[in-house]
Amino acid sequence: MIETISAIFQDYTFQIVALGTGILGLMSGVIGSFATLQKESLLGDALSHAALPGVIIGFMIIGRKEWLFLLGGAAISGLIATALIQWMSKSGIVKFDSALSLILSSFFGFGLVLMTYVQKQPNADQAGIENFIYGQASSMLLRDVQLLATASGIGLFLVIVFWKEFKLYTFNRQYAQTLGLNTQFIQFLISTIMIITIILGLEAVGVILMSALLVGPAVGARQWTNRLSVMVTLAGAFGLISGVIGTLISSMYVQIPTGPSIVVVLSIIVFFSLFFAPKRGILATRREYRLKKKRYSRSLDDNITQ
Repeated sequence: MIETISAIFQDYTFQIVALGTGILGLMSGVIGSFATLQKESLLGDALSHAALPGVIIGFMIIGRKEWLFLLGGAAISGLIATALIQWMSKSGIVKFDSALSLILSSFFGFGLVLMTYVQKQPNADQAGIENFIYGQASSMLLRDVQLLATASGIGLFLVIVFWKEFKLYTFNRQYAQTLGLNTQFIQFLISTIMIITIILGLEAVGVILMSALLVGPAVGARQWTNRLSVMVTLAGAFGLISGVIGTLISSMYVQIPTGPSIVVVLSIIVFFSLFFAPKRGILATRREYRLKKKRYSRSLDDNITQ
């Protein structure tokens, strides 16, 4: 087993894919923390599904799989979906969760219709376009990882530069407005970083599983701390670990897809955190409840004896 793992780690293809999925998990955990704390974690799910029609339209325009054009189409589609969700929820037309569901289903359904149309056309370049639904991390190339690393580096830099603004906006949006903070710009910045992270992750895990990378690390990290800085760091670490270990598992066994393997590893981390976190975990909460119950019973007994 150790020799097998050692051989896998020395494999060039594994190194490229593991590096790419690790960076993707790191960035997803960081930016997903803000969406989770704002109770907008499903926004990532909606945006990942909304990116599909942009990818297909980009392919239809140029007629071949040029990744920059496809990802550009996904970015435009995601920004349109974000604008529609924000407009529908703020104008009072529908509630935020209803807007998410409507945009998610509408854009994803439109994307599937376009994909079916493209697959019936006599164009050999359409092969592999369906990988954007389920992902195919094993097809990552060095240029893909370089693009992912560059975009993630820019995203992390923006998070560091606007850390105070992000923190204030996340926990007290009204107070941020009274201080003169441009909340619309901060919301746009967070959404843009999230959209870029999503579209870069489409090739690896697909539109269906991308939301798990945005939500899972943040949920797991939240159980271990009440400090935002620690939570964001832990979420990034959980995402990175899930990406590398998930890639390792898919490399050790034949015909195990990388994306689902990453999500399974992430799910194990999340459930472990939910049960065994020292303060917020289920076991710790139950133990604290029993201790409070005993102390309350003892105080009642003392009052009765007196």
